[in-house]
Amino acid sequence: MRRQLILVLFPSLVLFFFFFLYFFFFVLFNFRVTSPSVAGSPRKTITVGEIPQQHKQFGVLIGILTCPDKYDRRHFLRLVYGIQSSSPSADIDVKFVFCNLTKPEQRAFVALEILRFDDIIILNCTENMNNGKTYTYFSSLPRILPRRYDYVMKADDDVFLRLAPLALSLEPLPRLDLYYGFVIPCASMNPFVEYMSGMGFLLSWDLVEWIGISKIPQNDSYGPEDKLVGKWLKMGNKAKNRFSNKPAMYDYPGTNGRCSHELIPETVAVHRLKRWDQWLHVLEFFNVTEELKALQPLSFMTYLPDLDRYEKDLLVRPVPPF
Repeated sequence: MRRQLILVLFPSLVLFFFFFLYFFFFVLFNFRVTSPSVAGSPRKTITVGEIPQQHKQFGVLIGILTCPDKYDRRHFLRLVYGIQSSSPSADIDVKFVFCNLTKPEQRAFVALEILRFDDIIILNCTENMNNGKTYTYFSSLPRILPRRYDYVMKADDDVFLRLAPLALSLEPLPRLDLYYGFVIPCASMNPFVEYMSGMGFLLSWDLVEWIGISKIPQNDSYGPEDKLVGKWLKMGNKAKNRFSNKPAMYDYPGTNGRCSHELIPETVAVHRLKRWDQWLHVLEFFNVTEELKALQPLSFMTYLPDLDRYEKDLLVRPVPPF
């Protein structure tokens, strides 16, 4: 009787065992962690393994607005930015931005640059300063870039940006609705007064996307472009997060009244570098080439310590022709 009972119950026990394993693994692979609500915010479900890290890396695109014919300036800036490193938390790309090419030599030479460096963005516009180039730059990026960035900067080609201090200044700032730069007027410390100087101002990606779809900038894109950006954001009730990085951003000493001051170690940007002697002063002040060891003249004796032996060897071995 006992044996018959075991035979009857055994298949049921086997089925129960497999059902238990199936249920266990189903729960394991579909587990979700729900974050507690904060200050009345809605609860958000986060998949295990997708919980944000404390120091998540962020991306920055620096677009240097320049002109196609400034080949020497681009090559020089590639050296200046190519040897810099940013903080581990920042992924920074530096691109050169200009409008449509109009000369045969531009098409040939710029094509070589693109093939070699892949760091040029050509906008569909006619080269200009205050006739919509900045609007075209920001509004085009969401459509033409292969990736999105957390921040997009517009910078002049006469500014020296220090990438590591820039990245460190951005780390604690919001990733949304951010407007960052050097606020005008020069004496102001209030980023909500006017607008950020064109030397180098930065927008979070959501604001770049907004510029691309809003009628506000589309209908008001001609005029002092950096001032217009501040106007767009004010009219659209945007950029509630603003940061004016003074005194770390400024014009080169003696070039622009109250916007200028002496070079300081915590610098993020120096603007109005129009001459080579100014660039030299800045590069030397920040020890840009400090990692390069002093070059010593190469001594012939370094390679031939036993000169007598070398001379004897030449006597028995004929020197091969060139």
